[in-house]
Amino acid sequence: MRSPPCRPPPWGPRRLHSALPLLLLVVAALAARAGADDLASDARALLAFRDAVGRRLAWNASGAAGACSWTGVTCENGRVAVLRLPGATLSGAIPAGTLGNLTALHTLSLRLNGLSGALPDDLANAAALRNVFLNGNRLSGGFPQGILALPGLVRLALDGNDLSGPIPAALGSLTHLKALLLENNRFSGEIPDLKLELQQFNVSFNQLNGSIPAALRSQPRSAFLGMTGLCGGPLGPCPGGVSPSPAPAGQTPSPTPVPSGSGGGGASNGGSNGGNGGRSGHKSKKLSGGAIAGIAVGSALGAALLLFLFVCLCRKSGGTKTRSLEMPPPSSTPVAVAGGRKPPEMTSGAAVAPLTTIGHPNVPIGQSTSGKKLVFFGSAAAVAPFDLEDLLRASAEVLGKGAFGTTYKAVLESGATVAVKRLKDVTLSEPEFRERISEIGELQHEFIVPLRAYYYSKDEKLLVYDFMPMGSLSAVLHGNRSSGRTPLNWELRSSIALAAARGVEYIHSTSSTASHGNIKSSNVLLGKSYQARVSDNGLTTLVGPSSSPSRTTGYRAPEVIDSRRISQKADVYSFGVLLLELLTGKAPSQAALNDEGVDLPRWVQSVNRSEWSSEVFDMELMRHQNGEEPMAQLLQLAIDCVAQVPEARPSMAHVVMRLEEIKKSSVASNIEGGDDQSSKAESEVPTNPFAP
Repeated sequence: MRSPPCRPPPWGPRRLHSALPLLLLVVAALAARAGADDLASDARALLAFRDAVGRRLAWNASGAAGACSWTGVTCENGRVAVLRLPGATLSGAIPAGTLGNLTALHTLSLRLNGLSGALPDDLANAAALRNVFLNGNRLSGGFPQGILALPGLVRLALDGNDLSGPIPAALGSLTHLKALLLENNRFSGEIPDLKLELQQFNVSFNQLNGSIPAALRSQPRSAFLGMTGLCGGPLGPCPGGVSPSPAPAGQTPSPTPVPSGSGGGGASNGGSNGGNGGRSGHKSKKLSGGAIAGIAVGSALGAALLLFLFVCLCRKSGGTKTRSLEMPPPSSTPVAVAGGRKPPEMTSGAAVAPLTTIGHPNVPIGQSTSGKKLVFFGSAAAVAPFDLEDLLRASAEVLGKGAFGTTYKAVLESGATVAVKRLKDVTLSEPEFRERISEIGELQHEFIVPLRAYYYSKDEKLLVYDFMPMGSLSAVLHGNRSSGRTPLNWELRSSIALAAARGVEYIHSTSSTASHGNIKSSNVLLGKSYQARVSDNGLTTLVGPSSSPSRTTGYRAPEVIDSRRISQKADVYSFGVLLLELLTGKAPSQAALNDEGVDLPRWVQSVNRSEWSSEVFDMELMRHQNGEEPMAQLLQLAIDCVAQVPEARPSMAHVVMRLEEIKKSSVASNIEGGDDQSSKAESEVPTNPFAP
């Protein structure tokens, strides 16, 4: 009997091969469903977060897939990966079951809001977190324990809150941590010895004490400001080589050991020589009295020494607070910006530090930023190119200190560069300040340095401008005239004068009472190819009289009494002084040279026209100009502008017209060979048509 033929089992390779596409399809469907479930879970967590602290957030609850398009939410691989809501008016305590459920979240930025209370411990469940920015809120309680369970954490910013208690040593286990910012809280106790490669670190203005650990002593001084109980490292050695931390409550000092052979020896002798007990006891009593006297004298001297050290320490602390108003000196450790990258190299000797370290000693920039943010003007108002934190974390360099405050060059993490002016002596209320600064910000013109944004808080008023790489006209005109310097020839000077005049003319054209208020060479800034723009427009209306420019600057019109109320004719006078400065190469404060007390306009007017070429015009200007007639015309215009009687001065529109004519005649003169017409009779010099 023949056996039946062998048949392959139903699970053979051929059947499996034909079923493989179906299996892959099933796996993909299951993965997609799991991903959709994960995104739906993320959406539910976000909505719970919104309901608790952000009811103003316009998040549409219909459709979990739409969560990736919500404001401040970014998805990666079908999961919520970034939640960024700076200055979004969030308020209240973050409940459990919200942020901790975002298990794919790697960046959390809720800075500059009104979040309060303690962070929920279940934040530890969001184990993918790398960047946490919660600065500028009102968080309270101890150090958030959920933070300590984030093994991959790289950047942590908790500054500007109300956190208290010790800084946990467990932070040292976060081996990837590069930035730790804890300043402006109420942390107390000693700083733990964090053996981490920190590129950013700051614990200033807490209640810490003790010696700075060895691993952190390479950090800059600005990281430890505002605490008299700290010592060591950049703050200098601790007094007596010991920590100044206070002794625990209730602990009594240990008694001073009695020298060997006095108190101790007497007791021993008394016990062994019973027959001479009276004599030995009498001798021991005398020695004990001497020892007590020595201890008393030593204690008095020790108390005096401690008092002296305490006074010195207080004076040192006071000096530190005063110096913190200025830019900290460069340290041997490079200052890093957000992201762990070094800031761009600055010029040699320039003071470079994060902008946030230059604040008031008790209230640094960013201390009172809860609910505050930068307000932008112009084209930047639609889409803010950066925010307050980006600005405060930028590397900063002092450009100069003027009547209205200090100006800094700030290099943002993105590589963009802006100029930040930190105003002083502003006495206006916030509504008044906003109204006036809005009028200034609306003036967007090609010959005016644009005001891009401002920040207002009780303690800080910041203005953000475009950065002008060539600096001010004053620095270029009066700086080092070495052989390698580009000469400021007639073409450049006349172009600068015309550009500045057009900027001032535009300001005057906006209103019959509008004025710049502080025209001078340091407020004419130069961009690439020496393109000039007028800066500091309208700032005289923002500050108190103590910041008003002094009469000794030489630019102020004689009729001006209150520098906060400058007329258009007074602007014309200041511009005339600027023209004289361009032509003579002399600053107004340099005036008269031989006649003390004579200002620049009076000195120029005292020189006979036949001597202008030898006495008045800048020698560098003379070396690079073929004809003197255009310079003579410009000098005559400047003299017209500085007329003593305001009504005798031309308008800025007329100044612009004459400057354009002078430039045209100068170009024509150069084309035709530049005939020297310096011998023209004085009677042929145009007279001021506005003179009475």
